Amino acid sequence: MNHQIRYFCSYLMKTMTRKLIVLGCFLFSMLGIAQIYKPIDTADYIQRKTFLKNFEGNNEATVKRLKSQYSGKTGSELSKIYKEFGTDFEKQVKNKDFIFKSEFEASIQSMIQRLKKNNPKIPQDLKILIAKDNTPNAYCLADGTFVINMGLYSWLNNEEQIAAVISHELGHKIEEHSLKTFLKIIEQDNLDKIVVENIKSTTTSRSQSQNQKAFDILKNTVYKKSVERRQSEMQADSLGYVIFKNSDFKKAEFVNALQRLQAFDTISPRTLKVETYKKLFNFPKQAFNEKWMKKEDFSLYNYNFYKEKLNKDSLASHPEVSRRIEMLKKTFAELKTPVSPEKPTDLFVTLKKTARMEILPNYFHSEDYGLGIYTAMQFLQDEEEEKYYKSWLGRCFSKIYEARKNYNLNRYLDRIEPKNQSESYQQFLNFMWNLSLDEIKNIADFYQANETIAKVN
Repeated sequence: MNHQIRYFCSYLMKTMTRKLIVLGCFLFSMLGIAQIYKPIDTADYIQRKTFLKNFEGNNEATVKRLKSQYSGKTGSELSKIYKEFGTDFEKQVKNKDFIFKSEFEASIQSMIQRLKKNNPKIPQDLKILIAKDNTPNAYCLADGTFVINMGLYSWLNNEEQIAAVISHELGHKIEEHSLKTFLKIIEQDNLDKIVVENIKSTTTSRSQSQNQKAFDILKNTVYKKSVERRQSEMQADSLGYVIFKNSDFKKAEFVNALQRLQAFDTISPRTLKVETYKKLFNFPKQAFNEKWMKKEDFSLYNYNFYKEKLNKDSLASHPEVSRRIEMLKKTFAELKTPVSPEKPTDLFVTLKKTARMEILPNYFHSEDYGLGIYTAMQFLQDEEEEKYYKSWLGRCFSKIYEARKNYNLNRYLDRIEPKNQSESYQQFLNFMWNLSLDEIKNIADFYQANETIAKVN
């Protein structure tokens, strides 16, 4: 069951884990930043130390409460889950995956206070953390720690839409969906063990029939969990909207927020032009080489060779956003009429620009150096903040060089998967894997040397 627990914890922490779509989603025009941007300082030792001390105490109290509330094996398993979850989250805090005492936090606190006015069910002890994560997502932990990904500010249109996402997550929190899911995992795990033992007792040797029976157990369990998660999402939408409309936010922005998230899930990443490669990687001491652009041939690969055993639609834990919007409009008549998004405040515009400039530092922090290079190239193709993004090219290529030299490049640079990647990203990966160790070093040295010159000037 441990792998199920880890999977679900990961699902809670990063339900919309990094996507290549991020690379295309955030490329909109930005004006008003004249000088080279300085990334947010995460040297917040005192704040992190205080937070960790409080979080550890709160998580221990949660574990103790669950042990007393649920007896026997259920209580023990719940205790183990929340301890593992707490340990994993503490590691992320120590790794500086979050920022403290920022304008983002003040903005979120203001929104939550507005939501609390006519919603007494909202917990009073919510604590805010801003995650250095580029995906537009949020989640709430058992102790009331509310995590907001910086990507929400990059992608949504205004404060109202961020408040809508917060309301949805508060719906999950109030209904204790996480706890209910953990209880069902424990219950199902016990049932599966009984069934598996019965299969073993009636079959003397491993056979195709036994294998199929075992797989059917897995398949039915996975489908059941997916259905339950979809129901939880729908329930959080409905309760979240009630919370949202009870406050002073514009009701239509709840649906507008979902539509923006739907666009995030469906938009195609921007294409990198061949001319961009030639412009960025043609140096006096290392001319651009056409061989770098050679593509691997996947035309003979038979993608249908392996029969797909699990239905993707049945496995989806988040219902298609269009279905969620349709259900909300069916339940709440006032949402049927489309309304244009509200104009953002000046503070939101500033935070949106900051979140955009943090995209590269965030990728670098999470060691997604390949994605960082691809993103920097897209910004440079659009002629944005040239000194800033070229400096990040140098830093990311330097890390790629170290990884290639140490034979662990796979950790930082994706392999080509034609079924799951855009042609533009496949071309980028071909380019990166075609570079020799010396060529990578020359690129890193060129851009890092230019960064040094820019600082001197």
